[in-house]
Amino acid sequence: MIVVFGSINIDLVTQVERLPGAGETVLGPDYAAHPGGKGANQALAARRAGAAVALIGATGRDGFGETALLLLTADGVDLSHVARLDAPTGAAFIAIDRQGANQIIVAAGANAKAEPHALRRMSLSSDDILLLQREVPEEACLEAARLMKQAGGRVILNLAPAGPPSPALLALIDILIVNEHEALVLAQSLGWPEREPDAITQRLDAERGLIGIATLGAAGVVGWQSGVRRRLEAPQVTVVDTVAAGDSFTGAFAAALAAGYGLSGALQRGLAAGSLACTRAGAQPSIPRAAEIAALVGQSFL
Repeated sequence: MIVVFGSINIDLVTQVERLPGAGETVLGPDYAAHPGGKGANQALAARRAGAAVALIGATGRDGFGETALLLLTADGVDLSHVARLDAPTGAAFIAIDRQGANQIIVAAGANAKAEPHALRRMSLSSDDILLLQREVPEEACLEAARLMKQAGGRVILNLAPAGPPSPALLALIDILIVNEHEALVLAQSLGWPEREPDAITQRLDAERGLIGIATLGAAGVVGWQSGVRRRLEAPQVTVVDTVAAGDSFTGAFAAALAAGYGLSGALQRGLAAGSLACTRAGAQPSIPRAAEIAALVGQSFL
């Protein structure tokens, strides 16, 4: 099973001609409200890729709370450990330009009070995977990681949004997933001179004993494990927007590991899922299903 401890948001999305600069207002024609949040997105991505998934997190008791859980409920994610709190449901404010690039502001709301205590009540084992991001408090992520490691399971951290992870959390991680910007922030926080994601993930592997993975957008993905480099090119797709592409990669990657794939096979499936998410608008509505992922893997990597 995959246990995701992370954020649950409502995404308010608008299309703009171009993204605004500092102090600038740019008008959009309308907006849409979609379920989102990195924890919820990755839980849905792993579930749609075929894994059994439980989500631990928090929403408010407001009108957005149920909306934020609609697609997770429909796809069969276990939501019995999601708390309903007297706080606003987390929200993301997303602008997307004509090329599919985006700017995102996230208001934490109930996510700031999310707790991982439900892990203590779950029957965890060495077959389980904990998936973490950085939209809930790091101390809570640290507790969740300790609980999973005590059970013998694996811990994956997606270092998103970008920020320096604590040494204590890094010490509990088995796999670290970053994009290009997050890789640079990580290197700077560790005092490393490397600036290229390839070199940074190689050093994570060599010095920290972590599987280091860097997603490279249209250029694909690179991963390092036990001194071995995996480098895959991204499938060619028509980009509508890039919202949830990283979450789709991470969830599908974790699902492939849970299904018994090795690193290369998991990277293929994560890359296919992330690429497919770029072909549709929105966060959770864009997340692909297992059959689509398998078909694109078959076309692109075999």
